Amino acid sequence: MSIILGIDPGSRITGYGIVQQQGRTLTYLGSGCIRVVGNNEEVPLASRLRRIHDGVSELIAQFQPDEFAIEQVFMAKNPDSALKLGQARGAAIVAAARQDLLVAEYSARQIKQAVVGGGGADKTQVQHMVVQILKLPATPQADAADALAVAICHCHTRQSMVSMAGAARKTVRRRLR
Repeated sequence: MSIILGIDPGSRITGYGIVQQQGRTLTYLGSGCIRVVGNNEEVPLASRLRRIHDGVSELIAQFQPDEFAIEQVFMAKNPDSALKLGQARGAAIVAAARQDLLVAEYSARQIKQAVVGGGGADKTQVQHMVVQILKLPATPQADAADALAVAICHCHTRQSMVSMAGAARKTVRRRLR
């Protein structure tokens, strides 16, 4: 049994999703958003990064995850946005690393592939599948749904790796006979 904290990083809103994996069964534990700016509020980037770090640290203390998964930076049209996103990711990753959590990183394409079955899926398809996979009564906020998708992707990747490792052991045993 493992608890996975998934993060959808953002310099203004960072989504989080927590799932528990037991074998092939995923259970929803929680989700939400770390909002680092309010309506029409200008907050310096350094303060936003501290809030992201502190928010992720609080989630780690509350849920005691075994593993941490985060979406990789994509190259945005605006280089400044990509840099800020990278810094937000860094703040979240440092919070996980300070607690000695395994940090896994996935591209948006990998996440969509794992959750929907196609790397070109749109946000509504991802949200729909998150609701279906975790048997949620309602669709979470967009950033929270994306973070849950990151956690689901990590669970599916872990399960695939375990299956491949088991198959490799069987192959080695057959060769040794």
